[in-house]
Amino acid sequence: MLLIKNLIYWLILATTLIALFPFMLAGALFPGGAHKMAQVWVAILNWSLKHVIGLKYTLIGAENIPDRPSIICSKHQSGWETLALQEIFPPQVYVAKRELFKIPFFGWGLKLVKTIGIDRSNRRESSELLMQQGLARKNEGYWIAIFPEGTRLPPGQRGKYKLGGARMAKMFEMDMVPVALNSGEFWPKNSFLKYPGEITVVVGKPIAHNSGDEAAMMAECENWIEARQAEITGRGPFAPKKAV
Repeated sequence: MLLIKNLIYWLILATTLIALFPFMLAGALFPGGAHKMAQVWVAILNWSLKHVIGLKYTLIGAENIPDRPSIICSKHQSGWETLALQEIFPPQVYVAKRELFKIPFFGWGLKLVKTIGIDRSNRRESSELLMQQGLARKNEGYWIAIFPEGTRLPPGQRGKYKLGGARMAKMFEMDMVPVALNSGEFWPKNSFLKYPGEITVVVGKPIAHNSGDEAAMMAECENWIEARQAEITGRGPFAPKKAV
């Protein structure tokens, strides 16, 4: 039954992506039009995850979401958060690796919604693009979502938190909003199958862009996220095994 439900989910994903893509192209002719159509697609996928797969979530700390565009600094364990964060927060753009733009329909859609694409092999160029495109997106009223560890990591693992988010926060005068989650315990990295259950998402209080230097801000963000990770880890079928 789990396999059948996942096949239905993937069928919904593929067919709606192709069906909605022409509307995204048309929407690109109007300010914010492509983004609105992309949100329709994301809403369909979030609905499918909840009602077809049975993968739901509980949100803690919704009252901490500020009323002005900020930088979302989230833990990254699976593809789930790239969808759910768009439901939890106001309209946003992501920072993603440029290679994704080459994927038919999906990658083209990323470009249409003004995803900030970076080349991980060229740090200098990536930093410059991050600042240029990030400022442009802020001026358009978008939030910016980043994964400070740079890549998806299995539950229980901790990567190196990069300073890009704090650097943008200071340059653009946007506060940072830390987010902890345990999605990888239900949707493992690169897994075809997603498993039913309830993901926990915790949103922290904003870290003011003028609260310290870049290193201090990112350290505060990292410490908060990892402390919450320790509290919510161990609830899904792919939770890390505890030491005996």
